Amino acid sequence: MQSQNRKNMPKAKSNVEIKNRRASFDYEFLETYQAGLVLTGTEIKSIRAGKASLVDAFCYFNNGELYVKNMHVADYWWGSWGKHDPRRDRKLLLTRKELNKLQRAVKEKGLTIVAVKLYINEKGYAKLLIALARGKKEYDKRASIKEKDLRREMERL
Repeated sequence: MQSQNRKNMPKAKSNVEIKNRRASFDYEFLETYQAGLVLTGTEIKSIRAGKASLVDAFCYFNNGELYVKNMHVADYWWGSWGKHDPRRDRKLLLTRKELNKLQRAVKEKGLTIVAVKLYINEKGYAKLLIALARGKKEYDKRASIKEKDLRREMERL
């Protein structure tokens, strides 16, 4: 009876939102996608505790499947069972249609897939927001800095 009640209980909600701020500065986002993650052991507990980082995280294709590389999920501090490698490549879950579209786009020169945001959705699952992106040139970066400064200046007035 108790196991029956557990199935009906909602998963723990969390307001965890880990962003890759550097990505928006270095890349121009063309399209964004929401992808699920294949996690093992205590990785979800570390993510719910906010112990993850998307610095230098990017996505690549291997045998028609999409993986995220350089996403750091720290070891879970409570207990030693189910330890995971903090920097392992994690498989992303997308529909076949989205995977095919991304794979065709990445073959174009200058396009890549970057991890933008890691969060826990309303059902309690870890999701990764990824973006098909084009790298910005140096003058594009200067223009975005100038635009941000102007916006800040206008808000002050």
